[in-house]
Amino acid sequence: MFAALPVPEEIHPGLIQTQTGLSGARWRPPRNFHITLRFFGGVSHADARDLDELLAEISCAPFEVSLEGMGWFGRREPSAVWARVRESDALRALSAQCERAARRLGLAPDRRPFTPHVTLAYLHGTLLDEAAAWVERHHAYRSTVFWAEGFHLYSSHLGDGPSRYVAEADYVLG
Repeated sequence: MFAALPVPEEIHPGLIQTQTGLSGARWRPPRNFHITLRFFGGVSHADARDLDELLAEISCAPFEVSLEGMGWFGRREPSAVWARVRESDALRALSAQCERAARRLGLAPDRRPFTPHVTLAYLHGTLLDEAAAWVERHHAYRSTVFWAEGFHLYSSHLGDGPSRYVAEADYVLG
């Protein structure tokens, strides 16, 4: 399970246009575009109910979001390419509140630094130079500004093809 902001459909076409020209890329379908606030992992049904209650207590005003530039994960062997989310205090605060909810539930702290992004592809066998060149080609990418007015608690379901994400609970900001 994970908490995430949805990426509005009007942003999808610009992201889709970047999804080309990278060997070893498994491009993510637009229905999977989101901005992860906190990954929780596998949790029991009881913990999921408790997590829902904790996330429902989060207080945050709606805020503006935009995507600016690209990046990749994996220092020596790239594992994913993504669109960078412009940093904001509101986004960091919302992520921190999701982190506090996870800790109150008893989950271990997230050891990775919060890097707001929209995953565009998972990579397999992609050379570092090729990932860097792809990022450079798309460095000027900018989305229009959109409003984060709510977030979801998603479950992830594996199967043939890309994972399927289901919004299990909705939380309105404001």
